[in-house]
Parts: sequence; structure tokens; C-alpha cells
Amino acid sequence: MFLSGNNVCYLNILFIIEHLVVPNILVFKVNYLGLNEEKNCVINMRLLPAIGSLRRLPSVCSWCRNSHTDIHTSFSPDSVTKDKYNGLTVDLNISHSLTSEEFRTILSDSIQKWRNQGRSAIWIKVPILQSHLIPEAANQGFEFHHAEHHHSLLKLWLQEDKEDLTPRFATHQVGVSGLVIREDTGQVLAIQDRNSQFNLWKFPGGLSNLEEDIGDTAVREVFEETGIKSEFLSMLALRQQHKQPGAFGRSDIFIVCRLRPLTFDIRPCSREIKACQWMDIAEVQKRSGFSAFMRKVTGMAMYGIQHGFQDLDIKYEEMESVYKGLRYKLYHRPVPSDTQTRGITRRDSINAGRALLKFR
Repeated sequence: MFLSGNNVCYLNILFIIEHLVVPNILVFKVNYLGLNEEKNCVINMRLLPAIGSLRRLPSVCSWCRNSHTDIHTSFSPDSVTKDKYNGLTVDLNISHSLTSEEFRTILSDSIQKWRNQGRSAIWIKVPILQSHLIPEAANQGFEFHHAEHHHSLLKLWLQEDKEDLTPRFATHQVGVSGLVIREDTGQVLAIQDRNSQFNLWKFPGGLSNLEEDIGDTAVREVFEETGIKSEFLSMLALRQQHKQPGAFGRSDIFIVCRLRPLTFDIRPCSREIKACQWMDIAEVQKRSGFSAFMRKVTGMAMYGIQHGFQDLDIKYEEMESVYKGLRYKLYHRPVPSDTQTRGITRRDSINAGRALLKFR
């Protein structure tokens, strides 16, 4: 047998293999110099898994790559996309089906080519049913970026002389709470969570779904937990917390929304809710069993009932995105109207400017 180091092709067998038996395959006279070279190639490729001692060698030679159409030598062009950061994404869900041996060889060759091109990072989207390819990618330096539902995303940073600036996936989870206020009676809707380790009263709420507006989350969660239908009015407060247990290792953003009740008969979810009731705001301020967060927010509710919510509400306006066909909601405090600013004179503006310069 003639073997030329790591460049050997399994077809470079210059002698005849007589009656070689491997599981379910009987091969006669396999010879690279034979007349039917393409057929010999296919048979030998089928033999490779059985030749354990040769597994370290490449499974496809240059002759095979050029002569046999069933052997893949690169990722399909439509499966590779460029991004604005000079990176590439390979979607194996789009690419032709690859064996582990083909994937290993193609990936190794591609990484070298992409390094020479000066690419910053390579991403590989792996469908769950092709997860057997992940170890091959890991052996070539790829690591998990994230995984969800039916795929995982692997990443390889190529510019080893530069800092890896790719962001981590989903640094925060977003929770939303509905502060449902009955302004006519001075009451808020409060619950006790059946699954919580703390025996405290709180507002109904939960995590926001993908592509769900925070107002819609608040309305949905309130209805699911209490049976109360409500209407979103504004955002009142935002809490950010790090290292929160139960946040799946993410930081936590929790948004409080002001809601107006449309129904009043409570029908709590027995699976999630231990207790639920309309509660006097003044009682919340006096009784135990309420967190500092709960007291602070109900204090805001009390102020709003007494003086109006115009100084508290954070409302949104819908705006057109720079991305064609998309829109977004911008949450902000109201900008004073012309009638409110009409009384400001030119002299007032000059004096304000002088005071600012003096301060600097």
C-alpha cells in the first residue's frame, strides 16, 4: 500500500483487495487504477468508517472532489451570509446535508480561507437534528453563543490579536407588572403568589414574550392571574436588578404599568395564585406583608389619585423606524406644550443662558 502522509487519498491503494468483508459490504478488486474509477471511489468512501486506523486522514482527496458530484467540498453558497461587522454566518439548516467527516474537512478548509480574508467572526447555526456536528466544530475552536427551541448558535472569533467584542446573548430578562387602580374607591389589585418563597403581597405580572409590547404583557398577565380585564394607560416605574435568583443567570428589568380595570369580579388562577383581592392603598402603607417595592409603587398610586397622574405617567408615541417597514414605541415624559411654554420670554431665555455659563 502506498500512503503519502496526511495527503493520502483512500483511493491510492495500488494493489487489489480480494474478498475484503466489512459489515454488509463485499468488495472485490478495488483499485485506483481500475477502469471504473468513480465506482471504486464510492465503494471506498463507504469503507472508511470501518477503517479505524485511518480515521485521522482526510476522507476526501482532490481527485474525489473534482470527479464525484455526491461529495461536498464546501458549504452551499446560499447558506453563508455576511454581516456588517465583517463576520459570516453558516446556516446548516439551509446547507446541504453533511456527514461528520465532510463537515470537519469543509470547516477546517473554510476557517483557513476566512482567516486569510480577514473575517472577524464565524457563526454556525446548527439545527437540533444536526447536533452531532457540534463536537466537530468545538474541536476547531467554536463555542456556544446561545441555544433556543430547535437550533443552537456557535461562534468562533478569528481575530486573535484583537479583543472579542461580540455581545453575550440576552443579558436581561424583562418582567412586567400591572398596577390596576380603582381611582373611585382608592384600591389596587394585589395577589399572593402560590409558588413564591416569600409570603408577600404583590402586583400581578410576569415575563414579557418575544415581540410582545410591555403594555400587552401587563394586560395579559393580570387577566391570566386574576381574571380581571384591564386597559393599559402608562408606564410608571422601572426596576433593574442583577444576580436575581430564578432569572436564569440574566440581569432583570421589571416594569410597572398603570392599568385601568374594565371588570371587577376576581377569578384567580388556582395554579398560580394563593390569594387575590382589591386592597385599600392606605392599608398597604400600614400593614405588614408588603415589600419596600410594593409600598413605593402604591405610594405613587396614592399621589396620582390625589393630584393626578400627569406628573407620573410615562407614555409612548409610535414612531417610524430607520429600518424600512418597521415601527417602534418611544416611552417618555410629556414635552410641555406651546401653551405651557408661551409665557417664557426672550429675556428669560437670556438669563437662563447666562446662569448656565456662570455655572460652567
